[in-house]
Parts: sequence; structure tokens; C-alpha cells
Amino acid sequence: MKKIGVILLVLSILSSCKIQRELVDMPIVFNEERIVLTKEYLLQRYNLEQETADIVPKMIVLHWTAIPTLQKSFEAFENPTLPNWRPDIKGVSGLNVSSQFLIDQDGTIYQLMPETTMARHVIGLNHCAIGIENVGGTKETPLTRKQLKANIFLVDYLATKYNIEYVIGHYEYTQFAGHPLWLEVDDGYRTEKTDPGMDFMEKVRKATKRFNFKPVPSK
Repeated sequence: MKKIGVILLVLSILSSCKIQRELVDMPIVFNEERIVLTKEYLLQRYNLEQETADIVPKMIVLHWTAIPTLQKSFEAFENPTLPNWRPDIKGVSGLNVSSQFLIDQDGTIYQLMPETTMARHVIGLNHCAIGIENVGGTKETPLTRKQLKANIFLVDYLATKYNIEYVIGHYEYTQFAGHPLWLEVDDGYRTEKTDPGMDFMEKVRKATKRFNFKPVPSK
């Protein structure tokens, strides 16, 4: 029994080291301004009055940035307020978009913010969703096999750590309208999405099927 205990301890340490190697800290600006804007978003969009910007993760949403480089993708999320080139969503809130994770084309996983802090990345569901952004997603810079493997690793890691019920592609978010997790107050606030692609999602789901995630609600 003692020998088994030692083996389990070693495996635990090795597992921790692997996670530390795989997740690279690259924090965006999360100052008092962003905290205030995040709490305002929770209140105004979801009627959730909170003292903190914390969430309880129930869902993972996969995205692509449609931006070809890691640096430019990071810059899009870095500052607390929306840039001028996002007028389509600025009228809803001045809070900048972001996600908890950003995966480069070489498969490196960057953590931009804490997993249990709200990021603005998916309408109606930010209050319970961890976002994973992938650099690229255009015809010139399609998502890579290394990114696919990194997404599978990260979904596995997060689903082991939290009570994750759903793993969805950004293009599927509108199917949650009317679902108990859906809290967006404005029925007219929607954007059309295609990321990260149906084929990409199918491969991630197949590789993580052991978690028995709930199916996306039908339209």
C-alpha cells in the first residue's frame, strides 16, 4: 500500500508539472476599471449584482480570433475598454472582449486571466463560460493540428477541474436562448458567428467524449 501511495504521489507531481509547462501566463490588463466594467456587464446584461467579477464555470466555448498573429490577437484583448473598431458591440457595453485562454498556431497555451473571472466572449453565457481563443481562423491562417491538440488538452484539464456541463463552438451559442443558463436581457442582441468551425468542434468532442458533456440544445 505504501508503494502504491508513493507512485500516486509521483504521478500527481508529474501531472502538475505538465500543466505548469503547458499553460503560459500572459495576463491582460485587469485593473480596477476592468473590474468595474465587468461587474456592470453582469448587472446590466444578466441582472446579476455581484461584489466580485467571479463566475462558476459550467461551460467551455471555443473560438478563433480571425487575427493572424499571437501579438495582434493579444492586443485585441489586452486593454479594459473596447477599441474603436468594435462599434457593433460597443453600444451594449464599453467592456473589452477577452477570454481566459489564447492558443497560438504552434499549440502554446497562454492564460490571459483567471479561469473563474468573467471574460466577455459569448453573448448570454459569459457568467458561466470559460473562453478559449485560437489565433487565426482565416483562409490564410487556418487553425492548426497543434491547436486542435492544445484545445483537447485544455478541455480535458478544465473538465477535470470544474463541473463542466457543455463544450460548444461559438457558432452554437444562440441555441442556448431560452435555456436556464441563458441570461441576456436583450432579445435583439445577437451576432452571427462561425468559429471555430464544425469540423474542429467535432474532433474536440470526439477526443473528449469520456466526459459525457451534455448535447447542445436543438433550435
